[in-house]
Amino acid sequence: MQKSFRTFISFLIVLVFSGFRNVAPIVKPIPKSNLVIDVLDYKAAAPSFESSSFMIPFTGNNYVGFKEALAFKESQGKYHSINTLGYLGKYQFGKSTLAFFGQFNTQCFMQDAALQEKIFYHNTARNKWILRRDIKRYVGSKMNDIVITESGILAAAHLAGAGNVKKYLRSWGDLNFSDAYGTDIEDYLTKFSGFDLAEVTARKKVQFQ
Repeated sequence: MQKSFRTFISFLIVLVFSGFRNVAPIVKPIPKSNLVIDVLDYKAAAPSFESSSFMIPFTGNNYVGFKEALAFKESQGKYHSINTLGYLGKYQFGKSTLAFFGQFNTQCFMQDAALQEKIFYHNTARNKWILRRDIKRYVGSKMNDIVITESGILAAAHLAGAGNVKKYLRSWGDLNFSDAYGTDIEDYLTKFSGFDLAEVTARKKVQFQ
């Protein structure tokens, strides 16, 4: 009986003292596939207005594609758009251009989508006639690493006017032009190259009613 009691006491003492020992934990390496990387290491890229303006819906490489791409750049395709400089409509026409086509009531112009489309076509046709010799001479040439195309020329004429495009081409890219927002002829020569505008007939006199 005493032997059993001593054995029990000894076991109890060992058990009590073992609770005060520093037992080193067993550490297992974490697989790399389970590691969590700090979220601060990443940056979310939010599209800016400038970059979103280049996200042009593709509608073909013909006249329709050309005009819709240009309209998206000018106003995001909105017929009722007016910019900070007072340019109007889907294609951002100035009042002098509208006056040339006999349009003096800007409110009526803004409310008439068909009229805006008609003026854009005839203005493009007129620029094509004004620049006909330059188109024939310079299309396929390379200026400042930009391949010159007919659609690029006509887009640049919409931005800067046919006269300024002539100066650019005939100076082989030395005389550039930029608008009040910093967009220049070379931007449009690049962004709107490669459209087939064969269906736009060059016209000296615009029959517009």
